[in-house]
Amino acid sequence: SLRRRGRRIPEEEDDQEQASFSEVDNDHPADKSAGIQSFLSDSSDYPLLPPTSSSSSSTINPRPMMSPSSIRKDESRVRKIITRIISGVIMISLFIGIILSGHVYVCALVFVLEILLFRELVTVRYHCNFDRIEQTIPLFRTTQWMWFFVAIFYTYSEFAVEMIKNNTKLHDLLEYAQLAPMLAFSLYTGTFVLTIATMQTGHIRFQLNQLCWTIVVLCLTVGQLKYIMHNIYNGLIWFTLPILLVITNDIMAYFSGITFGRKFIHRQFIELSPNKTWEGFIGGGIFTLIVGFYLSRFLAKFTWMTCATNQFALFPEKLECEVENIFHEATTFFPSQVFDLCPHALIRLLPNVVEICSVGGNTDNVTACVSGAMDQKHHHYELALSIVPIQFHAISLSLFASLVSPFGGFLASAIKRAYGIKDFDSLIPGHGGLMDRFDCQLIMALGTWVHYNTFVKTTTVSVAKMLYMYKLLGDDERRQFLEKISKA
Repeated sequence: SLRRRGRRIPEEEDDQEQASFSEVDNDHPADKSAGIQSFLSDSSDYPLLPPTSSSSSSTINPRPMMSPSSIRKDESRVRKIITRIISGVIMISLFIGIILSGHVYVCALVFVLEILLFRELVTVRYHCNFDRIEQTIPLFRTTQWMWFFVAIFYTYSEFAVEMIKNNTKLHDLLEYAQLAPMLAFSLYTGTFVLTIATMQTGHIRFQLNQLCWTIVVLCLTVGQLKYIMHNIYNGLIWFTLPILLVITNDIMAYFSGITFGRKFIHRQFIELSPNKTWEGFIGGGIFTLIVGFYLSRFLAKFTWMTCATNQFALFPEKLECEVENIFHEATTFFPSQVFDLCPHALIRLLPNVVEICSVGGNTDNVTACVSGAMDQKHHHYELALSIVPIQFHAISLSLFASLVSPFGGFLASAIKRAYGIKDFDSLIPGHGGLMDRFDCQLIMALGTWVHYNTFVKTTTVSVAKMLYMYKLLGDDERRQFLEKISKA
């Protein structure tokens, strides 16, 4: 029997221990001694026995027992994942609720997010230099927020004027809307003068660095989100789809990374974020392409998503519009040149592929090939796809969300690494701050607007805007305009 601190182990306990030891394979003495060693090392009442030597050369090392610290770390990881999932479900539910509430509330959400994002980013540097700022620089925080509201007013006053021009019911407000540039410039000059006036002789370099940081933060937040309001009113699909694509890429890159990370490619992906892997980056991109292709087709079924509007309605109403062609299902032919690069035997195995032949050697007379026809000769392969054109645009946006948007996250990682912080804030349990979750969304919103105006809506002229422009013409110009219109 075993002894510790002068206490004799009862025979019943001794028998139980011997029974547990006997579970080790008797054919391997090393396994048996290792089992005893593991049992005693995990016990808080018994000292660790010295390891016994093994005469067998083919010993099998048992799986090592997890230490208490490893168990706590594993439990903490599981708890964190559960917290992240719960917070994610709550955020997605709120997002869907706001989307269904109407365009005005979506714009309000964006405005609130911009305020919080700006606060998180400027606070990073503020906390690092709190003592110096408080003691030597007057009105530092005041001027920072003044620059923010100047940028917000200038950015969204342009959007408001554009919406007024496109809505004939709001044309009475145009005389006030025309004052927006002057008001924006007045705010700018006032903030500019106050900023220069508060500079201290011994801290000019420091204050200039702070001013540059404020401008960079404005570019990251207000600058990249300048056209997000346009995305919302061009059709909620141009706001919702890009956000969901980035979320999909983020989630699938995470799971691809923890599942396959560094199992195929051992090279480090990017130094700014050591935990990121090539497998996660590639896996996230593949899943994002698949989800984007089918999700865009699903969203295209709802006029709430596809219809553009210029109404500022506080209570949501059903949207009715002439749905654009990119949201209607159409038949598209896959480029036949691609099939020329593949073996014919492989192409014939693909579903819905039709072999087209020329009749009598005449390439102008082609038809579907008939087996055994002597006067037919292979011309090309044809594949007709029933697809909604928005799905092609979704592929482009998915590529952007997979290849470019993640670098917004890498920039956020660089900022956190530079200032020695783990998260920008603790606002969202399990996720950190808003910047930790929206770092990739900012450039995605800008990329969506560029894509829309380049490939979808090359012009934004409307009847309401033309009426507004007509009212700005003089009498002679109006007469000339009407003459041209009548001739057209």
